[in-house]
Amino acid sequence: MPGFEVWDLLKVPFPYTNRPVRQHRPALVVRVVQSAGAPDLLWVLMVTSSSHRRWADDIDIDDFRAAGLPAPSMVRTAKIATIEAADAQRIGTLPAEHREAVMQVVAVLSSSLRDGCPPGQ
Repeated sequence: MPGFEVWDLLKVPFPYTNRPVRQHRPALVVRVVQSAGAPDLLWVLMVTSSSHRRWADDIDIDDFRAAGLPAPSMVRTAKIATIEAADAQRIGTLPAEHREAVMQVVAVLSSSLRDGCPPGQ
């Protein structure tokens, strides 16, 4: 199994929130969780090419081809999942110019968890 790093773009079985199925789709690694004797886990954010329904905090990936993506895409920071690394396949890397925007959104989520309240409250 290859090692993955934060900012890797992967093809993963991303879970739906409203159905008991998974769809293989691109996702962005924001955390690698390694534990002795347990499978490596990845915290990933959904990547989508669906531009007709933008969500708050979506981050456009301007040069999708350089990132290894097949179509114009965005990071959907509102959708996060935990995936076993063994189920993932690396397809590219998030360009450096988009990383700060992702870090800012993840920092807001992290601080709301620390403060015990949902983001935006």
